[in-house]
Amino acid sequence: MGRTSVYCSAACRQKAYRDRRAAPADTVRGLIDAIGRQVEDLVPQPPAVFYSGVTELASSVGRLRRIARVARDSATADSVTPAAVTKPSAVPVPVPVPVPVPVPAPGGSSGETGALGESDFAVLVEPYRRELRVHCYRMSGSYDDAEDLVQETFLRAWRAREGFAGRASVRTWLYRIATNACLDLQRRTARRPQRYEPLPGMNHGSADPPARVTWLQPYPDEDLPSPEEQPDALAVSRETLELVFLAAIQHLPARQRAVLVLRDVLGLSAAETAEALETSVASVNSALQRARPTLRDRLPDRRTEWTAETDAREREVLRRYMAAAESLDLSRFTELLGEDIRLTMPPNPFWFVGRAAITEFLRVSLDPASPMFLGHWRHLPARANGQPAAGGYVRRPGTTVYRAQVLDVLRVEGDRIVEITSFEPHLFPAFGLPLRLPADR
Repeated sequence: MGRTSVYCSAACRQKAYRDRRAAPADTVRGLIDAIGRQVEDLVPQPPAVFYSGVTELASSVGRLRRIARVARDSATADSVTPAAVTKPSAVPVPVPVPVPVPVPAPGGSSGETGALGESDFAVLVEPYRRELRVHCYRMSGSYDDAEDLVQETFLRAWRAREGFAGRASVRTWLYRIATNACLDLQRRTARRPQRYEPLPGMNHGSADPPARVTWLQPYPDEDLPSPEEQPDALAVSRETLELVFLAAIQHLPARQRAVLVLRDVLGLSAAETAEALETSVASVNSALQRARPTLRDRLPDRRTEWTAETDAREREVLRRYMAAAESLDLSRFTELLGEDIRLTMPPNPFWFVGRAAITEFLRVSLDPASPMFLGHWRHLPARANGQPAAGGYVRRPGTTVYRAQVLDVLRVEGDRIVEITSFEPHLFPAFGLPLRLPADR
């Protein structure tokens, strides 16, 4: 969805790859020059080549914009007093030294080094934005918070740049800072999962209420690092991005959560994790021993093995799900639901467990003769947390426009939906979904 560039042939693809590799885009000046060449190479015909060129140009301009934003924020960061609980650098170094960065010499060579300025700093850290956002999302469970935490990470890194002695890679250094920024957020907010409470006059089903994580939000697959940006498959593994996993680790105390993510998700060693959290290896191992059983207890007994066949089956279930809702066919809708399906709507207090309870809840809103009829539906497919999702739009009686109503993320086992997590429509733009659709198709 949106990541695949279209080339006229394999030779065109290889040429574009060579051009990108040859371009001196590791500096702001180099990136600007590369954008200039991309503009000059644009041709309106044939359409596939034109689309490919515009896509490459948009990607480069987007990167330049992000770099400019980091540089702008860095330039004003020193005048703002940080409200951090942990140390900004999280890297114990005895002697502060400037970070060496390449300074292109005449003719394009880069053998000299110089002090790190705002633009060079932005070029250095910006490539890690996407994977850091995923890391902060795992730690916080919130897509909105994750973006703020990445900005906080870059600002802390800028303030601590003279304390980075190069003992670790830039990536490891940034992960340390990001982890501590997430721990500070947890200390400030003291978030704790609760249990859903029964609501008067509502049939929630006979099962016990599920856990309620009010701040839980979905993560758009489109924002995951691309293969070129992804140094480690563990960083974006599908199993550790599922909503059920994200909700489960929110039950862990903040330090245990950090240890589990750094050790079991990112694959850091016990020593590296101890250094990142400024603690001992023994403390790390102890925290991990406590975190793993807690996590296992909160994950489903059976989790889907991801294959191409699984993806195809999920797409078919999603198609049938959207078609049933758009046709207001409750029986077709019910056929897709597992017997023990669970429906939650964070941050709202509504919850249902079991096919019968969900069917009863939906019946009045899908029946045009009911006084509680919500309206006619349309859907657009999406992907969230490696799972099928649908953006739902409602045209209320007497209106002509479909307005964004809910983003449903589905967990599918076999050919049945076993969990639906419904989110509020303000998240639509993050998934590339419009907030309104015209009445005519």
